[in-house]
Amino acid sequence: MELQITGANLVITPRSQRYIEGKFNKLIKHLPDIIDIKVEITEESTKSPQERYVVRAAVNSGVGRAAFHAEERAEDLQQAADKAADVLKTQLEKHKGKLYDRGRGNQLVRGKYNQPEPAEPARKIVKTKRFIIEPMTAEEAIDQMERLAHDFFIYVDDKSGEVRLLYRRKDGNYGLIQPEFKMK
Repeated sequence: MELQITGANLVITPRSQRYIEGKFNKLIKHLPDIIDIKVEITEESTKSPQERYVVRAAVNSGVGRAAFHAEERAEDLQQAADKAADVLKTQLEKHKGKLYDRGRGNQLVRGKYNQPEPAEPARKIVKTKRFIIEPMTAEEAIDQMERLAHDFFIYVDDKSGEVRLLYRRKDGNYGLIQPEFKMK
């Protein structure tokens, strides 16, 4: 297993490096066939000190070629790393449970991955919706999204005439995606 730790906007001290290595190396006991783990640490200057450090982690596994991701924030680097590792641990355990349910659990425990895994069905678009996008303000879009009880809403900004995607965040607030088109 390869563990890659990178820092953005900060220098990772050897002590922090060892702590993060220890935390993320423990994930191998939850799913033995981890290929690599990439951890990116960022220090941001935010108004909220509880969100100063951001730890983004990605795990690639050989079992079913699965990938797992976590992004956590905290006021302390170690807290953010702990939270991200816990999220990944939960995801790995859930995946391991699914493998057992499908009858591949014994191979997982014994470390035998030689048997070919059944091919997963190709994902495809099964439904297409068409609707008219109306110009409106962000506040009107929030009202519409709430009225429809959706987690996202596409609209045209009434001032700029550009397409916007409004979505509900895990913390209950809203996010707004403003696409920028690249011309060739």
